[in-house]
Amino acid sequence: MAVTFAAAVSAPLACAQDGGSSPREPGPVFSDSGPDAELYGAASGYPVGTRGTTTQLDKLVGVYSHFGEIYPSRAVSRATAPWQFKRAPEPSITYSFGAERLSIADYLKRNPVTGLLIARGDTILYEHYQYSRTDHDRFLSQSMAKTLVAMLVGVAVSEGRIKSIDDLVSTYVPGLAGAEYGNTSIRALLNMSSGVEFSEVYDGHDDIARLGRALFVDEPKDPAAIVAQFNTRTAPQGTRWHYASVETEILGLVLRSATAIPVADYLHDRIWDAIGTEADASWAIDGSGQEIAFCCFNATLRDYARLARLLANDGAWEGRQLIPRQWLLDATTVRPGDGHLAPGVATPYFGYGYQVWLLPGEQRRFALLGIRGQVILVDPASKLVMVHTAVHQKPSEPGGLREPLALWFAVLQQLGQ
Repeated sequence: MAVTFAAAVSAPLACAQDGGSSPREPGPVFSDSGPDAELYGAASGYPVGTRGTTTQLDKLVGVYSHFGEIYPSRAVSRATAPWQFKRAPEPSITYSFGAERLSIADYLKRNPVTGLLIARGDTILYEHYQYSRTDHDRFLSQSMAKTLVAMLVGVAVSEGRIKSIDDLVSTYVPGLAGAEYGNTSIRALLNMSSGVEFSEVYDGHDDIARLGRALFVDEPKDPAAIVAQFNTRTAPQGTRWHYASVETEILGLVLRSATAIPVADYLHDRIWDAIGTEADASWAIDGSGQEIAFCCFNATLRDYARLARLLANDGAWEGRQLIPRQWLLDATTVRPGDGHLAPGVATPYFGYGYQVWLLPGEQRRFALLGIRGQVILVDPASKLVMVHTAVHQKPSEPGGLREPLALWFAVLQQLGQ
């Protein structure tokens, strides 16, 4: 995964430029089409398919907006008192990519985006959907869910349910006692620096494929026993960054044990209800009923934007601190002595915090990322956020993040005052 994400941003990022399209009336915009719509199943109404066809190109649009209906999932109910964004006319946004000067409309014509939302503070500035998706669809997060898990760990620490992130995993998950992961600190898992070997290259034969089959397909089994099979330590913990979804899965087991509450319910009670979400969400579960923590949370675009707004405000929502502010700061900052997590070191571009990607530069900015183009970008200084859901043809494509980041930096330059 380190290699694939590094390749995704390996070329220089483009600079922003002013100018572009004329403003329109505020509100979401919908399109029945999108780039390569025929390949994505437009003629058949973007079919959802079955569990056996979830990776077929003509099923991706349907799968990535109906995942919680295809696989067993735990509901996360919408807020009892929804909070509403304000609206503003769409701003003019252009960006440069390679030798081209492009508008945000061009961006949608060039990229298989299912939903794109830009907000600043409490105001939505841009909200567009493609491929017949709407603001009622719940989009699959993929690995963006990892950051949710890390934020819930911070809440559990603040409540005393987890005494310290320097505790060993086996303190909370006895089923991993004696295994390498059991003898790993929660902090090392948060930073994906356990030193335990795990391959994640998305070739169908790697460790993430083995983990996925065990959780999604095979007969129900104790998830601790499933993750215990990855049991070879190749570096001392806390010394080397290596992307491994299994480490988030273990954090989910720690949360479930420490709180005695299903992870989805804990999310609802501590965050989802409090930020005024407007729609029900869902989180896929394995055969034992445990949330698959490294992925597979599903929510509407605006509810993802509410989450992004919470993160942009360092865990505070309308005067109430839902996630400890210091936890958010720690999660998005590289500590002295943790140089292996720094941007340009962890990967050639990104750094890594607590299950969140750190952008280079003096300004503290961070991202939630998932395969096939799921992205949430956050700038705490300006309170700008961008939510981007997509159906890229390959799980991870070389250079696949360069254009979304070019657009993001244009947004920051033009709207970040």
